[in-house]
Amino acid sequence: MGDGQTTWTEGELLATDPGLEPLIVAGYRCHGGYDGDGRYHSPRTRFRVPAIEAWRQRHHDTFGTEPVGVPLSTWPGPYPNVAQSRYLIEEGVREPAITTLTRIGTVEGFGAMIRMVGVPDRQRFFDESIAGTAVEHLDRGLLEAHARDEAGWEAEEGHKHMWFAVRDSAFEHPADDDQTAVMLERMGIGSGGAVPDLAAIARRMEERRLFPELDAGLEMMIDRMIDVLLIEISAYHVFAWAEELLSVPGLVAGDGEPARLVSHIRQDEAPHVGYLETALTEMRDRTFVAESGRRLPGTEVVGALWERGLAESLGAKRAQTVRLSRAEVEHALAGHPRRADVLARFDELGDIRPGAPGWPVPEEAVGAAAPGTRVQGGY
Repeated sequence: MGDGQTTWTEGELLATDPGLEPLIVAGYRCHGGYDGDGRYHSPRTRFRVPAIEAWRQRHHDTFGTEPVGVPLSTWPGPYPNVAQSRYLIEEGVREPAITTLTRIGTVEGFGAMIRMVGVPDRQRFFDESIAGTAVEHLDRGLLEAHARDEAGWEAEEGHKHMWFAVRDSAFEHPADDDQTAVMLERMGIGSGGAVPDLAAIARRMEERRLFPELDAGLEMMIDRMIDVLLIEISAYHVFAWAEELLSVPGLVAGDGEPARLVSHIRQDEAPHVGYLETALTEMRDRTFVAESGRRLPGTEVVGALWERGLAESLGAKRAQTVRLSRAEVEHALAGHPRRADVLARFDELGDIRPGAPGWPVPEEAVGAAAPGTRVQGGY
């Protein structure tokens, strides 16, 4: 039976362990730091980690259910894989790896938007009490801590610039701001372009709803939490790719520091997975109250949104990432004197190959991805 504290203030959930040596890499003052024994401590986890464990244990004691989740093995490994990426770098073709690290950092920065998904007075949406739960604390520090971890806060850089630090340390500052902007624009992540059609976005979001009886903000919050959780889980493949690739002696610069920094980012992500799994589990095992007053079982609401999110993650979003990565490899090899030979060997080393089973069909054959997937669909 768990007896951990389950009620916390926002200040406590945003607190970092004191007395840490600052973490500075490639000129970036990163969040977190090292204790006297040289161990890395993630930011804002002094009380957040024990809080998540207490909420999880209390829920299990009360409801007797296991948390939502899905094995990492559900997702295929990254494309390109380590062998392919290593081969390109050894051939002097560094651009795909550099672009991948730039894309990851940029997508991480978009994580700051999670602070905007909370809805007030959440108790009115549930029959059962949410006191002393992760759901109660979403806008009491959990969403804000997640946002700060991803995008940084005040003088400390978050994951966005920590991935840039990985890139700059491993490849000796390969891109200035202008070159980074060009890379992102090529991948469809640039900040310029036409003004978004807000009415069209709102219409697509409304069409996406599965439970019109529920408060729209609540459904969108759950949908976004599921999307982020699935990105966080699948991203562990990316962390493993980066740690292994950047640990190869003599392959990149930095004396192992880039891989160590990736391991710190991976550690930072664990509380994100923890609180999202816990809050979604708490909602799944409760009874939702629709605006009409009708009751809906949480297994129905969270279950349907979860199944759709998982299908999109393994389908359209995965395919989009593979197509994007392939385009970057071909772009980097344009004009290369041995383009055909390098590309052929690159494909031989792959787990999936163009035209073979498992290769994504053309985007036009499956239709447009869900709203926001172009920018936030994953790594």
